[in-house]
Amino acid sequence: MTDFPGAPDSQAPRKGRRLRVLAAMSGGVDSAVAAARAAEAGHDVTGVHLALSANPQSFRTGARGCCTIEDSRDARRAADVIGIPFYCWDLAERFREDVVEDFVAEYQAGRTPNPCLRCNEKIKFAALLDKALALGFDAVCTGHYATVVVNEDGTRELHRASDMAKDQSYVLGVLDERQLAHAMFPLGDTITTKEEIRAEAERRGLAVAKKPDSHDICFIADGDTQGFLAKRLGRAEGDIVDESGTKVGTHEGAYGFTIGQRKGLRIGHPAPDGKPRYVLDISPVNNTVTVGPAEALDVIALTAIKPRWCGVAPTEPGTYTAQLRAHGGETPVTAEPVGDSELRVTFTEPVRGVAPGQAIVLYDGTRVVGSATIAATERAALRAAQ
Repeated sequence: MTDFPGAPDSQAPRKGRRLRVLAAMSGGVDSAVAAARAAEAGHDVTGVHLALSANPQSFRTGARGCCTIEDSRDARRAADVIGIPFYCWDLAERFREDVVEDFVAEYQAGRTPNPCLRCNEKIKFAALLDKALALGFDAVCTGHYATVVVNEDGTRELHRASDMAKDQSYVLGVLDERQLAHAMFPLGDTITTKEEIRAEAERRGLAVAKKPDSHDICFIADGDTQGFLAKRLGRAEGDIVDESGTKVGTHEGAYGFTIGQRKGLRIGHPAPDGKPRYVLDISPVNNTVTVGPAEALDVIALTAIKPRWCGVAPTEPGTYTAQLRAHGGETPVTAEPVGDSELRVTFTEPVRGVAPGQAIVLYDGTRVVGSATIAATERAALRAAQ
């Protein structure tokens, strides 16, 4: 294992080499400490804040987001304290097209996207990284909690952070080997609590030490996803039906629901068995939402598309663990690539809350094997009925 930026022992320049590092600074404490650590390790660090909105006031304020005017000011002040050059790059149009419009289109199609994952794929490690390399930088540094390991043969692997409580490898599962070659995650091998990171920021004189973490989706100012979508897609009343097709309620837009949802269904009367009902299916074609019992959500297999591999792509079936959401646990699976564009996954035990549009990320121990976008699921109840 070699000491490359992002590997466990890599905060010192490799064999004395001083790397040119572009530190993405969101205005939060994690990215500020990451930039400070990279500079302290002897790298030539330049800070950059990404302006992701043409109208920053439309994004979350109150120090809860990563795209506001106050965030850019916080990032600049942190760069001044660290003693590194700082710039603000306008990627608002690219962000609108690749993240915001993708988010709206996915919900309109009845799927459930992850905009943070898409931002990492399309913005931070595509648009930003490409621009950084064109300007002669060696690596992009972020405050993500994950680790890049370089093997003796030069191949690179993405691993979970040392502290599982803060691990963010799920939203980085879209990175390929080329992108990993230029990624630096100085916080990934730190077994510390978030309070210790804040204490480090305070020791370094960074004013963001006590700044609250960002929450929810940065481009939805009030956190109201359904309201955000309604403004862009319009209200479209439709039926809520049970598994037999009987109408049990109405809605103002099928896009406002996600598979596994229980709250906010506004069904006027209980199910015959008195148990809660959950969203089982969303049909944008006829604007219908189907609800039913929790056990009907059990998924035993799925098909995913657009796989992205963090290294060499597997060619044979393999046993892995899978993570289905950013803060979810792992579950054992068997996964088999189908050509270059599909992945067939079978679960050892049924899982619930699996929605098309979500990302499934495969792990081999702590190593991230790759990710894909869920396209279709197979329910246990449907197989039993056949």
